[in-house]
Amino acid sequence: MKKALMLLVVGASLASCTATEQGAGIGAASGAIIGGVATGNVRGAAVGAAIGGVSGALIGSVSEQPGQCYYRDRYGRRYIDDCPRRY
Repeated sequence: MKKALMLLVVGASLASCTATEQGAGIGAASGAIIGGVATGNVRGAAVGAAIGGVSGALIGSVSEQPGQCYYRDRYGRRYIDDCPRRY
């Protein structure tokens, strides 16, 4: 019951956020869980939350830009460019 209530509160808190804010929130929560489980300590959870939050914000910001897509070049660098047109 506590888990269901927790999920309801988290879902309601993200309902009025922009896509960037939602991406950052979901990324930070996911990163904290993964970091905590992987390392077994709070420091790992904090690092995971930071990395997840930044990654989620980047992905969320792309979704707010219609016609823009998120890509990686052959060197692993990320960039945003026009999406290919579908005819």
